[in-house]
Parts: sequence; C-alpha cells; structure tokens
Amino acid sequence: MSGNATFRHENAALLAVTSVEAPVVVSSTEFDERLAPSLKRLHLSKRLLERVAGVSERRWWSPGSSFDDAAIEAGAKALAESGVDPSQIGLLINTSVTRRNLEPSVAVKIHHGLGLPSSAVNFDLANACLGFVNGMTLAANMIDAGQIKYALIVAGEDPQPTQETTFRRLNRPDSTREDYLREFATLTLGCGAAAAIVGPADAHPGSHRILGGVSRAGTEHHELCVGGPDGMFTDTKGLLDGGLDLVVTAWHEAHLDGWNWSAMDRYVTHQVSNSYTNAIIKAVNLARDRVPITFPKWGNVGPASLPMTLAQESLSLRAGDRVLCMGVGSGLNTTMMELAW
Repeated sequence: MSGNATFRHENAALLAVTSVEAPVVVSSTEFDERLAPSLKRLHLSKRLLERVAGVSERRWWSPGSSFDDAAIEAGAKALAESGVDPSQIGLLINTSVTRRNLEPSVAVKIHHGLGLPSSAVNFDLANACLGFVNGMTLAANMIDAGQIKYALIVAGEDPQPTQETTFRRLNRPDSTREDYLREFATLTLGCGAAAAIVGPADAHPGSHRILGGVSRAGTEHHELCVGGPDGMFTDTKGLLDGGLDLVVTAWHEAHLDGWNWSAMDRYVTHQVSNSYTNAIIKAVNLARDRVPITFPKWGNVGPASLPMTLAQESLSLRAGDRVLCMGVGSGLNTTMMELAW
C-alpha cells in the first residue's frame, strides 16, 4: 500500500494530557451479583469478567454528574497544565462516543463551559475508541498547515445507562448463553474523561513532539462490534482476530516507510482486556514491562482510555523517552502515533 498510509508532522507538540476518574468504584463482583439469576440459569461461572477480561472494577459517575461536565473538567485541567489561555484555542474536538442527542454536538456544551472564543472551531469527531488519537492527528495537521495555533481534544464517557439496559436484558428468562457472550464486552466498559492540548513545538521548548505514524482501515469488519443506547453487541473472537491482523499490517507498513518502533520506552495501547493486550504484545514482540495496563481498574473507557493511560504514564516519563500510542476502534480502524517526550 502506498500514498497516505503513513504520515509525519513538522511542528506539532503535545503540551498537556489530563484525565478525570469517575468517583464511584463498581467491582466486577457487583456485576456478577446483579447477573446472578442468569448466570445460574445458563450454567455460567462467576468471575468471568476478572478471569477472562482481567477487569476487576470500573468507575461510574456520581448521581447528578455527567460525562460532558467531566470532559469540561478535564479540558480545564489541560488548559491550566499547559499554560494556554482559553482565548488562544482555535480548535475544540470532542471525541466522545457517549452523547445524549443526535444534535447539537457534545462539543458545543464543552466549548461554552470552558469559555472558549467564538473564533474556535468546534465539532464532534466520532470514530469509536480511536476518536481521540484521530483528533490529535487532525489537530497536528491543522497546526502544521498554519490554520490554528492551539487545539483542545476531549473525551468523556458514560456507559452506565447501556450497562443497566444490558443487566435487564440478560436477566430475562429467555436470555441465552449466546446473548451473554455477545454482550460480554459491554460489561467491561467504564466511565472517565480525558483532554489534551496540542500546539506548535517551536513555541514550546521542552514540549512533547508529535512525530507522526500510520493509519489503516479494515472496514470489512464493520459489523463485528456494533453499539448503541440499547447495548453493545460484539463478535469477540472475530474482533480480536480482525483487530490483530490490522495492527500487525499497520506495524509492518510503518516500518517499511522508515519508522522503527521495536525499542520504544513506552507503548500506550487502547485498554480492552487481557486477551487483546497479550495478543498485541506477542504479535509485534513488545517489551511487556513497557506496556502500561489500566483496564483492570478502569475497564475500557472508550476513546478516553488511551489518553487517560498516557496521562498516568506522563508522571514517570522523562525527556527524550519515545512513546508509541496504539489506538484501535471498532469498524475496524487503527492508528499508531509516535511521541518524542
């Protein structure tokens, strides 16, 4: 494949990345207790979420709190950390999967809540769990083009309503083992929010350069994971096999174009489960101790999971470290992006 498979940025940098953890810890044991009637009837063992997915707990928002308010909080933290005044933001991209309405965009409430100027372009960018990385790429392109100086990318997620619907459906007397397996991934989701500021590298010595990376699509797999307000339905094996093949192909495509990611200081992956993480580590021979794991305590926080993990890792990263962000979203799409810390 040739053309736009790989890309490089000239003058874009990550100035800040922040996260907001939802405050209510909900264990997988609690999920098992809520599903006890169906688990018993279907002869399914408890602790599958922990043993198979590796998710011990996830977080929910407090009653009265909302995912978009959390995205505003994460955005305010990122602005404060970067030292960028809200008046300087030229672009706001909301990448949340969660939304209340088809219109207006989630971005407009966040734009208003942060007091951004009317000159700041704002919109939602939806691409499943890959949205945040896509947003960073778009922002870096617009900075390189001279169209904007600073961008704010946010994501806030709240799968609780979908999970409540899933509990009711799986506890119906006519639910089947196949129903449970198709909706298993829904039970691994968690709430959280993240934000990042991207700006010109030459104006911020010591910032974290966004060097570029690779993107690839495997849209023949667009029906393997389909989610909506009523639930998320997944062909787990098909999704793992298709996603793994896509990531490996993208990895080799990037190396053919001159990238070398065999010895990064950190590999920040989209957080899904034990099986997914182990498969990626094995397929492209990653150093396991350089792959941070957050899904056991947060679950899969959708597009917020990768930047939340990066925000956690930023506390221990040092100048000169090389970081590879490895995002995957249902559809299927993948992007790998190298950062020079």
